[in-house]
Amino acid sequence: MKCFFTVVFLISISTSFAQYKWGLQVGRYSTSEPANLTFITTKDYTLKTENSMLSNGFNVGVFVRKDLKRVYFQTEFLYSIGTKNYTVSYLNSTNENVTYVNSVFIGALEVPLLLGYKLLDFTHANLHVFGGPKFRVNNGSSYEFTNTRSDCAVVQDVMKPVQLGLEGGVGIDFLLFTLDARYNLIGNTYQTKLNNITICKKPANKFEISLGLKLD
Repeated sequence: MKCFFTVVFLISISTSFAQYKWGLQVGRYSTSEPANLTFITTKDYTLKTENSMLSNGFNVGVFVRKDLKRVYFQTEFLYSIGTKNYTVSYLNSTNENVTYVNSVFIGALEVPLLLGYKLLDFTHANLHVFGGPKFRVNNGSSYEFTNTRSDCAVVQDVMKPVQLGLEGGVGIDFLLFTLDARYNLIGNTYQTKLNNITICKKPANKFEISLGLKLD
């Protein structure tokens, strides 16, 4: 949390010394992972994640941009939502098949700090590239398990409260609109553990398309 408030403080200072623009932004993202998790064998059972699916979500928020000719600084305050449903099955000590259904909801506040450069700069349009660090704060995430037996092994999800990653991409501005394609590199948001053994990780690396509307 200290990192998040530090980021907000730095943004406030930076925007007070120069002309800046702000607007609304929405985005749609997708994360992918291997179709099946590698088998994990212990003394008593073998684990396998089945039906691993593409995880999708969206975000919405505001952006603030400060232009310095062809170079610009942009930060965003976004609330990100994602969902994932999957099935985990394993053989217990008596070779009986046990199945869990896990439904995960991911809610997070995302604050990227981006430095950009305009490759082409015209009066009403530009082509730009950008990159920088990204802070992600867990806010409102939840999960629910449904299992077929009451005497199953202990299953739990471990949520990470704060993460730091990288974001980069390319985009265009035209009149009041900005359209970006970006890729996020960030650690797993959560891990699913069975008897303290990690059997699934929520991939947070994602490809995103975002659309912004400049209001000032």
